[in-house]
Amino acid sequence: QVQLEESGGGLVLPGGSLRLSCVASGDTSSGFAWGWFRQAPGKEREFVAGISWSGGITDYSDSVKGRFTISRGNAKNTGFLQMNSLKPEDTAVYSCAATEDRIYRREFHYWGQGTQVTVSS
Repeated sequence: QVQLEESGGGLVLPGGSLRLSCVASGDTSSGFAWGWFRQAPGKEREFVAGISWSGGITDYSDSVKGRFTISRGNAKNTGFLQMNSLKPEDTAVYSCAATEDRIYRREFHYWGQGTQVTVSS
């Protein structure tokens, strides 16, 4: 079994930056493809970014492309989301997700609880 835990959320001014981290625990020996999703109040959860198991594919929603960067740590059990030029509409609970699948899809097996990101002046 794999557990995911996010950190790095908080309150930031418009135009500011945050870096979210996700750490996997449990059986992490296979490595992961990672994804980040977000859910704003009253809205459906939406895909934000994904990176393949090999790291060779990165995938972004149009709303964050050019502002957010997804990456993996050198250790197999960490994933990151660097968020720059944040806008009030980026305010949401951000959740990380992971899968051992080596073919990239926007489908993930493991989910974290989420971390709040609030962009406001």
